[in-house]
Amino acid sequence: MHRSQARPRLSGRGRLRLLISAACAAVLAAVSLTVAGVAHAEADRTITSNLTGYHNGYFFSYWKDSGNVSMTLGSGGSYRVQMSGINNSVVGKGWKPGSSHTVNYSGSFNPNGNGYLALYGWTTNPLIEYYIVEDFGSYNPSTGTTRLGSVTTDGSTYDIYRTQRVNQPSIIGNATFYQYWSVRQQHRTSGTITTANHFNAWSRLGLTLGTHDYQILATEGYQSNATSTMNVSEGSGGTPTTSPTAGNPGGGCTAALSAGESWSDRYNLNVAVTGSSAWTVTMNVPAPEKISSTWNTTATWDSSGQVMTAKPNGNGNTFGVTIMKNGSTTWPTVSCSAG
Repeated sequence: MHRSQARPRLSGRGRLRLLISAACAAVLAAVSLTVAGVAHAEADRTITSNLTGYHNGYFFSYWKDSGNVSMTLGSGGSYRVQMSGINNSVVGKGWKPGSSHTVNYSGSFNPNGNGYLALYGWTTNPLIEYYIVEDFGSYNPSTGTTRLGSVTTDGSTYDIYRTQRVNQPSIIGNATFYQYWSVRQQHRTSGTITTANHFNAWSRLGLTLGTHDYQILATEGYQSNATSTMNVSEGSGGTPTTSPTAGNPGGGCTAALSAGESWSDRYNLNVAVTGSSAWTVTMNVPAPEKISSTWNTTATWDSSGQVMTAKPNGNGNTFGVTIMKNGSTTWPTVSCSAG
């Protein structure tokens, strides 16, 4: 994890000479524009030691603490990297400062062991390191961490977590700081990331970002080998296209999940509804888990215990549910409709 900018006047005699001169000038101008365009495109550049900068209009960051890492910066937002014998390394291309970009990316990611493909960045005041994880290798970065909620966007549900680093390298030197995570349930190596949806979902859960520093589409490896070829660009807009909550907004309301108490055989979830005081929340629980009980709502569920419908019962817009684990702790999905 990376802890650590007037045309010349033509004259001549006679109509023919004027036309010939004009034609020659047009050809020369076209050649000049072509050469100028080529001159602005930077050649591929290979980096093997810690460095940040700009290449072909994109910010890049290369960081490692040991091992062999070769990163080649290509045209536009493209790069390719090979990692071997590393302890930890993070490289990528993106922007400085970062923001709620809509990010398009495509390529290949091949970790041999622990590695992440993620939209990765930092903020200051507060100092935050954040990841929107699109794919990972042998290790899920959420292992052993309490799930705080989720956001459904760009074709998948992302689970949200927060971890803390104590006296570890950062962009301002060794420091203690939080990491925010959105981890995609369905892995992929190309697509669109509507970054604003994640930032808004984190904010709703009390995970506040500060002033943006850099943001890159990153390949990270930890005590592993990896190869990756990526191309990143900014998509149209940057405005959220889906609800930054744990559920589909449906007809005028949203439902967000947050963690409650947990035991060896069951766990509690809190459901907060916004946007309407007359609502219907539908919850789908993945098998083999089953709904056990609810509070502060009028709810019914099917015989499988996996599909529940909940309505207000006069106790406000927040209710709870107890789910039997049966060997699994994958959170359910929720949707909300007004009326």
